Amino acid sequence: MKNFRKLRNKKKNIPSKYVLSVLTAVCMLAIFASLVFNLSGGPLNSVAGFVFVPMQEGINAAGSWILEKTNDFKTLGEVLEENRILQAQVDELTSQLTGTKLDQYELDSYRELLELDDQYSEFDKVAAHVIARDSGNWFSTFTIDKGANQGIEKGMNVIAGSGLVGIVTDVGYNFAKVRSIIDDSSNVSAMTLSTKDNFNIHGSLQSMNENRLLPFSELVDENDEVALGDPVVTSHVSDRYQQGLLIGYIYSIETNPNNLTKSGTITPVVDFQHLQEVLVITAVKDNGEEDIRKKAKDSQE
Repeated sequence: MKNFRKLRNKKKNIPSKYVLSVLTAVCMLAIFASLVFNLSGGPLNSVAGFVFVPMQEGINAAGSWILEKTNDFKTLGEVLEENRILQAQVDELTSQLTGTKLDQYELDSYRELLELDDQYSEFDKVAAHVIARDSGNWFSTFTIDKGANQGIEKGMNVIAGSGLVGIVTDVGYNFAKVRSIIDDSSNVSAMTLSTKDNFNIHGSLQSMNENRLLPFSELVDENDEVALGDPVVTSHVSDRYQQGLLIGYIYSIETNPNNLTKSGTITPVVDFQHLQEVLVITAVKDNGEEDIRKKAKDSQE
């Protein structure tokens, strides 16, 4: 009895690693026997199928998943690279389009200046670029890139677009300052082309801000011949502005309380918000002051 218990205790104490080694050896022998004797059926094949087929399926599934993810990463990388290339092409085309628009804008501006030059062909002119302006929404006073070095003098008239912009008020060696007709300190002697009646146009930034119009006063129109839309030009009686420069068109008109004169507003022909290129008429209005000074000098001699 004691011997039997000792034997059973010995069986219980067999290490598991020995059991695993024995089972491994049995499996290896079974596989070897199957390969050597080409056993395609029987219990060994069933055991192999039961053990190894699920393992193989798991390995295949894991491999397929890894391959799929690898392909996904590769595809994503290709898409990102294509997107980078396309974005670069879009940026280049956008830059080219912007350049084309700028070139077209400059071409239109130069064509406009040429047309204006032809319109006032009786005057010699110098083209200039606007390089600075005072604060605000309007080009009421601004600086151009031409000065005494190019023959610019104080009192010369400045035109752009379709007509009168203003007058040169200060001159440096390579720059000049211009006061436009919309500035609060400006006053222009004008006349209507239809009747040749004279009146005064006043600069007003407030009026430009409110409705883009300039007020006028002192119009004598006894026969009520001046009509809305009539063109307005600089008058021959002006002591600062050359005669016949287009200023704008009559927008509104009303009789003053004195029943002798009329007031109203005009629409300027120049865009005083987007001035970039101008023409300077290289002549100062001859108002007779030079002759007076000359005569006074001769009398003194």
